[in-house]
Amino acid sequence: MAAIGLLAVLRRLKTTPDQEVRILLLGLDNAGKTTLLKQLASEDINHITPTQGFNIKSVQSQGFKLNVWDIGGQRQIRPYWRNYFENTDLLIYVIDSGDRKRFEETAEELGELLEEEKLGMIPMLIFANKQDLMTAASPAELAEGLHLHTIRDRIWQIQACSALTGEGVQDGMVWLCKCIPTRRK
Repeated sequence: MAAIGLLAVLRRLKTTPDQEVRILLLGLDNAGKTTLLKQLASEDINHITPTQGFNIKSVQSQGFKLNVWDIGGQRQIRPYWRNYFENTDLLIYVIDSGDRKRFEETAEELGELLEEEKLGMIPMLIFANKQDLMTAASPAELAEGLHLHTIRDRIWQIQACSALTGEGVQDGMVWLCKCIPTRRK
């Protein structure tokens, strides 16, 4: 399945010339953040190693400067996430839907993110990743377990996806791109 590509989606939704969009991509280690980022950039996903620090993809195309920050999710790196919160326009949180042993841990991390003042009111897309696994929890099961229905300070969406196959990724990105805020003053 060929992915349309994030830039194609952005071109269709573009409203402001030279708009810069900062997207923060977070989640626990091994959730599939880097695979997702490479899938969005239409890059090879066959050789991915754990992120030590961060990856960033910056692309200038047809008036958009898109910056996607993929920050490592290892426990020792997570305290540094807050260094990247400033000027974030959109938040993507990735969950390994097949790793049920870590649902409590991911709920705690997500809860802490939602309490961060600098991320207040930032639209959030939650990718329920690894839906290609037989053990994957459904988005509805994750939403209930993570108490997403209690989120009132921002618009949010949970999207089933497989970063490996690309399934569901574009659907989530189309929703997220509709949430792009107008340029900050």
